Amino acid sequence: MAADPTQQPLAERVVLVTGAAEGIGRAVALAAAAQGATLVLSDHPDADLAAVYDAIESAGGPEPAILPLNLDTADERAARGAAELVGETFGRLDSLVHCAAFAPYLARLDDYDAADWEQVLRINLTAPFLLTQACLPLLRASRDAVVIFTADRVGRAGHAYWGAFAAAKFGLEGLAQVLAEETRGTSPIRVASLDPGVLRTGLRARLYPGEDPFGLPAPETAAPAYLELLRCS
Repeated sequence: MAADPTQQPLAERVVLVTGAAEGIGRAVALAAAAQGATLVLSDHPDADLAAVYDAIESAGGPEPAILPLNLDTADERAARGAAELVGETFGRLDSLVHCAAFAPYLARLDDYDAADWEQVLRINLTAPFLLTQACLPLLRASRDAVVIFTADRVGRAGHAYWGAFAAAKFGLEGLAQVLAEETRGTSPIRVASLDPGVLRTGLRARLYPGEDPFGLPAPETAAPAYLELLRCS
């Protein structure tokens, strides 16, 4: 029996989510699976992707796939290898959702460590570029593909002390706009940049240890906005 599109609007769509082990990535992955999507769960090899996998299966969602990928060390070869694995398994990719994020601390530019600067830009900007580039052939094989970049307020207006993270998010905005212009009218790929707002995430807790996390919205509150973009246009 065919899936009811009103209940399973993402049925038969293959969705790759980075940072899927926790926070926004986990919330988006679980919500998309609940609407029928087949998830490719990606995160650092040490992250607990098995827990998300089990949660999807226990809820009756389509069997997901696990794709460990260390964005801190991923180069062009690693990104292409990840894309090839997705292609061998599914033959296409309908959605690529960039949720992985990393920021070690807040600091003045005077005090920002150069090695940390390079790492933050690599994880938040260079790795998303490499993975997107590697996945473009798979996205073009879809009848209606979408790439979603997770934006941040500090990447749309400068905020003191956010250093490399802000610079990376400004760069991600530019990457999204360039990709949108290059794919508009020439492919089935849609491109979106979504700022989910300040949420109760591990990254936020690390940067603001004195803040009451329960005063912030849970990551699950952002999932509907992602789902709206994931649905066919």
